Amino acid sequence: MRVDVVSIFGEYLAPLSLSLIGKARTQGLLEVRVHDLREHTHDRHRTVDDTPYGGGAGLLMKPEPWGEALDAVLADPPESAGERGPVLLVPSPVGEVFTQVAAVELAAEPWLVFACGRYEGIDARVVEHYRARGVRVREVSLGDYVLNGGEVAVLVVVEAVARLLPGVVGNAASLAEESHASEHDGLLEHPAYTKPATWRGLDVPAVLSSGDHGAVARWRREQALRRTARRRPDLLARLDPARCGAADLAVLAEEGFVPGAHGFLPAAPAVAD
Repeated sequence: MRVDVVSIFGEYLAPLSLSLIGKARTQGLLEVRVHDLREHTHDRHRTVDDTPYGGGAGLLMKPEPWGEALDAVLADPPESAGERGPVLLVPSPVGEVFTQVAAVELAAEPWLVFACGRYEGIDARVVEHYRARGVRVREVSLGDYVLNGGEVAVLVVVEAVARLLPGVVGNAASLAEESHASEHDGLLEHPAYTKPATWRGLDVPAVLSSGDHGAVARWRREQALRRTARRRPDLLARLDPARCGAADLAVLAEEGFVPGAHGFLPAAPAVAD
């Protein structure tokens, strides 16, 4: 996979040289190219922003440098992209919330291009222009909050996507057991423990050292269901009741959830006589 990032703060992307992502780059599994937006300005001050039409606080990034920068990146595709071209990702608080499902989708792409906005964002015509040209554009948000720029989002998205590439994570089976994994029904992961068996008066649950693999699996499934119900009940709305056995249904009923048409819903409160 190749990743191109256009930014005015390229040094922000330095952490992508560390840990598993850095190793993936060294091994040729991932190529990251960082491009300076200011290289596509033509004034003495290398200006990339201006005041917004219609008034309002803050500055907006100008379309001209963005058009030149993205045109230059798109003119140099990797061979693996073929006719598909890139996915152009624009971090923005108005974008779709980035999820593990999106990470899986992007991990199947050979080429990702990121446009890192700053200030009040990028002139809306930039996204409009590249969509009209047939570029697959996705505006993405990390959540319901605002950051100073898109570089933080790039770090998050690249790490979430790159670790799904074959060969990046040593034990690929561990990916299926993580929170939000489709193989895990999108549930939060169960609690995990290691040695010693007792630490500061707290014991590892006995079932985990019982040697009974069936009991361990059942305990982990129950804990994942309970943790999800208590911390992220919204995820249960996407849990297919057909994938849940009688034990799962009993656990969720204890936590106050009943199966609906497409997922699980909070049980209606009992009506007093």
